[in-house]
Amino acid sequence: YIVHRIDKETSGILLIAKTREYAQLFTSLFRLRKIHKEYLGICHGELQKDTGKINYKLVRYEKNKKIEENAETYFNVIDKTSLCTFLSLKPITGRKHQLRKHLSLIGHPIYGDKKYNYITKNKSNLLLHSFSIKFLINGKKYNYKAHLPDYFIKMLKIKKLSLK
Repeated sequence: YIVHRIDKETSGILLIAKTREYAQLFTSLFRLRKIHKEYLGICHGELQKDTGKINYKLVRYEKNKKIEENAETYFNVIDKTSLCTFLSLKPITGRKHQLRKHLSLIGHPIYGDKKYNYITKNKSNLLLHSFSIKFLINGKKYNYKAHLPDYFIKMLKIKKLSLK
């Protein structure tokens, strides 16, 4: 059972439950915000603040009805140049395309984003990676991490960004 989603262009961790019972448990933990996800991304331009919160309502349409939903994302800059920023992103809410929309709304779309990147429509991969997921079940801590794909590491080198 797939218990959360990532965009098909996003690399990294996807949580899947083996049983219906665990799927229900994970769904509850997500709803209660007890599962913590971290993404890594490279966006256009230099973010002025090294840490902060992006808090914009995101709009979607359902059956011709406009729906606005609160969305919160915390960010932390890992490295930056005047042309781009490598950052950690922690979504508090889990809205569709939240990270991609938030960065685009603040004028720093993610490299390779063909949907929300108004700066360029290049053919590179989406540079958004589901890096880690953490949760607690029956007092036991679980923490999983996914290595960055080769194309992401290559782009870090090209853009002269460091993993620190």
